[in-house]
Amino acid sequence: MIDLYTAATPNGHKVSIALEELALPYAVHALELGRLEQRRPEFLRISPNGRIPAIVDRDEDDFAVFESGAILVYLAEKTGRLMPSDPKGRSRVMQWLMFQMGGIGPMMGQANVFYRYLPEKIQPAIDRYQGEVRRLFGVLDERLAGHEYLAGDYSIADIGCYPYIHLAPEGEIDLSAYPSVMSWCQRIESQLGYISMDE
Repeated sequence: MIDLYTAATPNGHKVSIALEELALPYAVHALELGRLEQRRPEFLRISPNGRIPAIVDRDEDDFAVFESGAILVYLAEKTGRLMPSDPKGRSRVMQWLMFQMGGIGPMMGQANVFYRYLPEKIQPAIDRYQGEVRRLFGVLDERLAGHEYLAGDYSIADIGCYPYIHLAPEGEIDLSAYPSVMSWCQRIESQLGYISMDE
């Protein structure tokens, strides 16, 4: 049994999707971020950075894993699914997962903060982060023009990227400018079956 500590964010959604795809039994512990439950000592013992998601694998001596990318890798390696075992295949998945972790996630996070959440609109910051998100989406679009999935077969790289791409329109990123990304989204939704980009 996996204990999942999470909230309704793209990083939280990644791990929920992976657990569902891998058919691993898990229990959800939803944290209220507005009440700073992620800063409580009992959670910091699981996730020292005080961020969701985090998991505790009860079947492995209560082994705790924090950071969404690290959790995806752990779950894939635990089950032998959603990541190839050969070095080159594994590296391709890790490259695109790190692309999300180091690029799409942080840049979209900043773009959304400046565009959606701050009361004062700081246009140079909005332009900077939205511009970088659009550049990164262009990289994705070029990759997906020649590949069905980011790293060859469907993998944790796709699962890592999808929740951010799904929310891009809320940050004023028009996905119609990226037709290969749009087609990939449809493939992901068909794979998952239980999500719709329209929700």
